[in-house]
Formats: sequence, C-alpha cells, structure tokens
Amino acid sequence: MLSLAACGSPPPAAAPTPPVSSPAAVPSAVPSSASSPSAVPGADCVGRTLGRMSLADRAGQVLMVGTSVNAPGGLANAVQKYRLGGVFLHGRSTHSAKQLRTGVAALQKRAAHPLLISLDQEGGNVQTLKGRDFPRRPTAEKLGAGPASRLRDATSDEARRLAAIGVTMNLAPVADTVPAALGEGNPPIGFWHRQYGSDPAKVAAAVRTVVPASQDAGVLTVLKHFPGLGRVRANTDTSTKAVDKTATVDDPYLQPFKAGIQAGSAAVMMSSASYPALDRSAIAAFSRPIVTGLLRDRLGYRGLIMSDDLGAGVAVFAVPPGQRAVRFVAAGGDLVLTIRPADAATMTRALTERAEDDPAFDKRLTEATQNVLRTKERAGLLRC
Repeated sequence: MLSLAACGSPPPAAAPTPPVSSPAAVPSAVPSSASSPSAVPGADCVGRTLGRMSLADRAGQVLMVGTSVNAPGGLANAVQKYRLGGVFLHGRSTHSAKQLRTGVAALQKRAAHPLLISLDQEGGNVQTLKGRDFPRRPTAEKLGAGPASRLRDATSDEARRLAAIGVTMNLAPVADTVPAALGEGNPPIGFWHRQYGSDPAKVAAAVRTVVPASQDAGVLTVLKHFPGLGRVRANTDTSTKAVDKTATVDDPYLQPFKAGIQAGSAAVMMSSASYPALDRSAIAAFSRPIVTGLLRDRLGYRGLIMSDDLGAGVAVFAVPPGQRAVRFVAAGGDLVLTIRPADAATMTRALTERAEDDPAFDKRLTEATQNVLRTKERAGLLRC
C-alpha cells in the first residue's frame, strides 16, 4: 500500500498495514440518454454543463483516480482521455508548495472539466505533505483531546496551505469513533490514532469544528468512513474480514457523521467493511440500504457520496474492477475512488456499457455526475 509510505518512524514489524485513503441538493430527475442529456433552458451552470456532456463525459466525471503526489504528470494522459472528474494525490512528499502547485496546475490544463484534487492530510501518521511548507501536524487523537480553538486553528492553517497549491478536497475528517477498550486493536483507525476520541459525542464536537474550519478556508471536507470503522478488527485495505456487527440505524456512533452533515460537509466517504445488521448481502460501498437508505434517506444527506479505495483495497477484490464502479454508483454513490490508474479505462467502459443497456442506471449515472458537478461548483471550479 502506498498511502503511508515514508511516514516518518517505521511502524513495528507486526503493525497493521496503514490505510490507503481513507468522499448539493438531492438531484431532481435529469433527462438522460446514452449520448448526452438535453440541456434545460434557463438551467444553472451545473445544468448547462451537464447538458453538454456525452455518456463518456459522465462516466469519466464520476471517477477520482490516484497518482503519485511527487509525479502527478504521470496521470495527465488518463485525465484527458477518460475525462476524469478528480485526482487523488497519494504517497508522501516533501516538495515545496511551488513545485506542488505547478504539478497540480499542469494536470488541470489537461482536464476536459476542472478536476477535484484530493489527498489525505489528516495529520499524524496520515499526512501526505510534510515538506517545509507543510509542518507536521499532531494526530487527530491528540488534537481531539485539546481545546477546540487549537483544532480549529490547525485545520484552518492546513486548509489555506492546501488551497494555495490547488487542492480542493481533503479526505478528512475521520468521523469514526474507536472504543477506548479497543484502542490500537482497531487496525485501520485506532492503531494509527486517527480518531478524535472514544466518545461519539466528543468526536462529533471535533467534526463540527473541523468541517467549517476547513471549508471556510477553501478546502472541502470528506467525512469518513461511513457508517464507521471504529469497531472493526481488520483493515479493509488488507482484509475481507472487516465486520461491524453492532452498527444499526440508531447507532450512537453515527453521531459524528450527523454532526458533520449538519455542519455542511461537502462529501461523505463510504466504508468497504460489512455491517450485517444493516445489510447482510453487501459491504457498505455496494449497499443500497446503507448508501441510499441510511445516508441519503434516513440521515437526509444531500452532498457528494464517494467511495473508499475500490482499486487496491482487498475488501473488494472478489468483484471485477469495472463492476466495483457500477455497483457503487447503482447503490447511490457519486464518485468512485481508485488508487490504480489502470482502472480508469476498465471502470469508464463498465459504466458506459451498463448505462447503454439500462435506462435506470443511465439516469443514476446522470444524477451522480450532477452531484460531482455541484461539488465542483461549490469548490469554485465550475464556471459558465
């Protein structure tokens, strides 16, 4: 896994593999076809942009593909060819802000539509940028134990630095709550001290601080990993055995996600773990009862729904790459994250073929594209 490579002191030999990444109004029905939705007279910028898009455009817009933060130009051809909606900068970098800004700007020039540029800049063990212009931040656990003012100021400062190099979305904050009794026995979150605490009310307070602090400074937030990874005993990046048997629709551990939604977070990232009390047949990322039923309908979330990594994550290996994208969008997701550049071709082809054969899916793909465009508009990227 690439995300925590070179993150400072090496972890113990028996340490769990660190995480790879880890995600507007509810769209009204938009006329769709296998070629291009017709523009509605008098439509807003999102509507006009959507109306000019072909099916290939829409399939590309719902993909966020990974590339090395130190060599983002390696994805330039894929950005142009597949009309990608976003780019995820992975790895670790000590490059200057000027170097990073140049690389991001070059990618944007190759895009058919402005890109959402994201990375993992949580702090602690999960901090992509660590150079002179990006000081090391404490873990979320340490920040969550301190005063809200310190957390707010640290978040605002980090967001301003990210916005200055062209990053529009930080895959944070972690809204997962790790029980104190489990602690480091929780491989994806607790082991790395990525949680703001062990009390969902305190985690909710921290999330409520982080979301506006980041977004007011110009970087959109992504609440992760819905409906929660704090109680699992395996990492979805490296295992198929990440299961939370406790989570229900009334789970108190949903409180931080509710707080982030109420605070206006632009996006929510879906977990790739299993939650049998919510859906016995599918992991969260592929579950319509969880993505649409719980997050959209029950919690009333209206923003962008993105996946955790559907490329290298072991939890999804049983499903062919193209179908991972199709299943996520069909469940109600909007933006597919994959760390593997090769998935761009496979996933766009699978999405296109499914939309050509299934009018209902074509409509769902159009809705997902609309949500991506609304997020871009919110980030100041979309102009008509």
